[in-house]
Amino acid sequence: MSRYLKVLRLFWSAAIAAEMEYRINFLLATLSSIGNLVGSLFGLFLFYRTGYTFGGWSWEAALIVLGIFTLQQGFSATFLAPNLNRIVRHVQEGTLDFVLLKPIRSQFWLSIHTLSPWGMPDIIFGCVIIAFAGSKLNLRINDYLLSIIPLFFGLIILYSLWFMLGATSIWFVKIYNVTEVLRGLLEAGRYPMVAYPTAYRFFFTFVVPVAFLTTIPAEAMLRRGEISWVLGAAGLAVGLFAFSTWFWRFALRFYTSASS
Repeated sequence: MSRYLKVLRLFWSAAIAAEMEYRINFLLATLSSIGNLVGSLFGLFLFYRTGYTFGGWSWEAALIVLGIFTLQQGFSATFLAPNLNRIVRHVQEGTLDFVLLKPIRSQFWLSIHTLSPWGMPDIIFGCVIIAFAGSKLNLRINDYLLSIIPLFFGLIILYSLWFMLGATSIWFVKIYNVTEVLRGLLEAGRYPMVAYPTAYRFFFTFVVPVAFLTTIPAEAMLRRGEISWVLGAAGLAVGLFAFSTWFWRFALRFYTSASS
């Protein structure tokens, strides 16, 4: 474990040093995050401006969901996209051979080799929205802490889904459109699940588990959630992570190296 932590520190320090050569990107990323956030707030405002509420979700409660969604967007932009989108390029260019020859697990290397600090504005803005809405709802520290566990499970679920899609590049090579479809489906997480018709709620809970990414952590923070949903999120996270590991090993059986 200490060896992996040392490797992680070296990877991320080198990645940050490389990214800091283009500091103007941080300003551009911040402006982009502000634009996306304004658009999300405006979309939510259109529902609430007439006094309408999503099945008992007040404006402030809906902001909690939006804040968690924005936070996860920042996590994806910082940790997932820079790494997992490169799996396709490694397969196309044959550089996956070098990854497989390294003395560490290939899934670990592909998942954490780099990061992009340009997702940090979304993480910051997400925390600000959650803190603002929480202050209006008189939430306490314990309420915020209650959401950490289901939020962590949500991040594991998001990673597992993204990694498995990346692994399919061994068969299909070009899967950029598929990952964009996934990101489009995950956009549904910016609103509470009760905002959607029953059929969509079923789809976003049991087919594409968007509800476990934002709504369930928000319900835990608001003390509305049931323990069964948190346990379900835990089981889904562990199951998907284990399956993603198995699926990667299975996919490698069909990988034809660049030298063969």
